[in-house]
Amino acid sequence: MHEFLAQLVNGISLGGIYALIAIGYTMVYGIVELINFAHGDVYTLGSFFSLAILTALGATGELHGSVLVIDVALSLVGAAVCCGLIGVLIERLAYRRLRNAPRLAPLITAIGVSFILENVMQAWKGSAPLPFPDVLPNPTFALGPVSVSMQQLVVVALALVAMVSLQIFVSRSKTGKAMRAVAQDRQAALLMGIDVNRTIAITFLIAGVLAGIGGFVSGVYYQSTWFLNGFGAGLKAFTAAVLGGIGNLPGAMLGGFSIGIIESFATWKLGGQWSNVTVFAILVIVLIVRPSGLLGRRTQEKV
Repeated sequence: MHEFLAQLVNGISLGGIYALIAIGYTMVYGIVELINFAHGDVYTLGSFFSLAILTALGATGELHGSVLVIDVALSLVGAAVCCGLIGVLIERLAYRRLRNAPRLAPLITAIGVSFILENVMQAWKGSAPLPFPDVLPNPTFALGPVSVSMQQLVVVALALVAMVSLQIFVSRSKTGKAMRAVAQDRQAALLMGIDVNRTIAITFLIAGVLAGIGGFVSGVYYQSTWFLNGFGAGLKAFTAAVLGGIGNLPGAMLGGFSIGIIESFATWKLGGQWSNVTVFAILVIVLIVRPSGLLGRRTQEKV
């Protein structure tokens, strides 16, 4: 029972990282119906930016107190802002002119942007995994028979705060209402005076910010980063978005935590080589039974 609960905690913390990335996937798809396969590499850029900022500030695990808090905050905010701007730049240069093109064109472009970002990161930091400084204190807390670390609590807390904040923003703010209008009918939104280009750019900005936060969290959690991390994590996060219901924010969160828990238990019971097989087999079964995902709704195809 103790090991079962430990794996559950590990799965929830892993799912929190997937959820942060999956929210970005589902936001972009909900607005422009684009599967942004470069999003996983923006997440990896977040860990690279975080590492560069921490290195420039001289932050190490030996620092304590307010100095360490400021360094960690600057690294987190810096990575989020940089990745948000990268997301806007990608949308402006790579996707905007293909918005009305056949769907295969932006899909191939997204794959091309992913390769470009991976090669840029490889040229920047090399092809070997990079150690990440242990800047976040990691005491453990006993919750009944299981121990939970500070890092695991931070991952889950950030994912939940991100989802709740976005849900409030999308449902109550003027920009959020514009995003929902563009997602429902882009031409009608344009006729109503909504700046569609600005709204889509803000969507990519928010998705990039979330990817940057996820990159920082993953660096702290795994204590390392690598230029190809975004491929696997991005694929799992996209799977989470589809599982929960693509275009649905709570669905992306539910899918992220579900994938994390499934992967954790599959690794425990079957071994790491079977974890991906289990994750995608369950995804196939769920989509056969419910093609729109766990929280998704059937909608007519947009033309």
